[in-house]
Amino acid sequence: MSGGLAVVRSAARLSLGAGLLLVLLESQPSPVLAHSIAGRFPSPLPLGAYLAGAAIAVALSFSLVLSREPISLRAGGQRTFVMPPFLRVLLRVTGLVGWAAVLLETVLVAQPGDADVGSLFLWVYGWVGLAVLSALVGPIWTWLDPFDSLARGAAALTHRLGFEGPRPATYPARLGRWPAVVGYGYFIWLELAVTNGGGGRYLGLSLAGYTVITLAGMLVYGREAWRRNAETFSVWFELLGRLAPLVLDDPPSLCRLRLRGYATGLIRAAWTSPEVAFVALAVAGVIFDGLSQTNIWFDAFGAASVASTTVQLAIFAAAIVTVALLASRVAGRAAIGAGLVPIAVGYILAHYLTFLLIDGQRIILVLDDPLSLGYHFLGLAGWEPSGAWLPPPLVWGAMLASVVGGHMVGAIAGHASAAVEVRPDAPAGTPWTAIGLAALRRREVPLACLMVGLTVLTLWSLGQVVLRPA
Repeated sequence: MSGGLAVVRSAARLSLGAGLLLVLLESQPSPVLAHSIAGRFPSPLPLGAYLAGAAIAVALSFSLVLSREPISLRAGGQRTFVMPPFLRVLLRVTGLVGWAAVLLETVLVAQPGDADVGSLFLWVYGWVGLAVLSALVGPIWTWLDPFDSLARGAAALTHRLGFEGPRPATYPARLGRWPAVVGYGYFIWLELAVTNGGGGRYLGLSLAGYTVITLAGMLVYGREAWRRNAETFSVWFELLGRLAPLVLDDPPSLCRLRLRGYATGLIRAAWTSPEVAFVALAVAGVIFDGLSQTNIWFDAFGAASVASTTVQLAIFAAAIVTVALLASRVAGRAAIGAGLVPIAVGYILAHYLTFLLIDGQRIILVLDDPLSLGYHFLGLAGWEPSGAWLPPPLVWGAMLASVVGGHMVGAIAGHASAAVEVRPDAPAGTPWTAIGLAALRRREVPLACLMVGLTVLTLWSLGQVVLRPA
């Protein structure tokens, strides 16, 4: 019996390696044109006014936070909600249909055009829409996750057939969540250097390879252990979900949700280095996406190619992650991690709001002409998404509010998290001494500097002239 388990595990590990090889080989890129964030809008005021105002607002908000004792953010209430069974099933079916549609398009369609389901489902709705919902609402990925649904379905089928799967191996503690960080880095590279926000076969083949890796990892180490530590999307949406008011009830249940105070999930003393690196990498990816599309960047580094973009992205992301990890050694991992999550959400909203609102309209093209086969069931041949209905001042106001608001929430959450990390055993409401407060404030200077710098950098990139492909 033990020999059989060893064979199964070896096969799963081989599949894990094969999936990784598939991702690396099939995603070998060809040169691409610089892509632009959909619907860039000119600033209605001088950019300098926005930059100065935003930097001052963030600096003053942080000064105000540091001038007071840390806010006591409670863990949340006991009010729970039952997730309706039909909604759980609907979400699982939706996730599986989206996953299957991307793979079908990869096999059947050479040039998907505007009705490209890969870029729509993975980049627009997944990379942006699901991230925002996970942060502002709750753990929707728990039910949408197609990899979890596939693993559950396979386990149920084998059990019905009378086969018992192997006992999962213990997930290596030394790996922590670093595999998920590496996976996120791959998808950032795929989005920014290879596909440029589009779809096509590189994206579909990457999804196929990632599916093999994920299912093999679940087989070797167990479904929950792999999702909790190594599955990129589950880890990413869980980190964002620490900001959300809804959370899976304890112990984790797929049926019950618990309502808690907004952002209270960020306040925990067990932030790890991989988690800090993950959020910093997400922030770096969004900022790089904006910077690399500007004329100033083009003048400095020349026309974009996969090789040059890869090197630039690697250096830029490594610099941001390194700064965040170094800052966490002074301010504490909890302060930096809790401070960066709201910033990441604010940046995603600021950079990709128009991308979601304009490119998201392409679902109409998908319904009209599924898989770009030329049928036009709705008679919408020639229809194109439009952003003409978006007032530029409103868009810029939303972007500014997202960036500055994310930093302000991050300042409060980082301050409260640092306090918990400094005094993990102190009862809520325990007064601080002057010496204790002074030491806490000194710890948070790196976080404050990081926030102001990132605010100016991201708003500056949003206000630059964007290089568009000819």
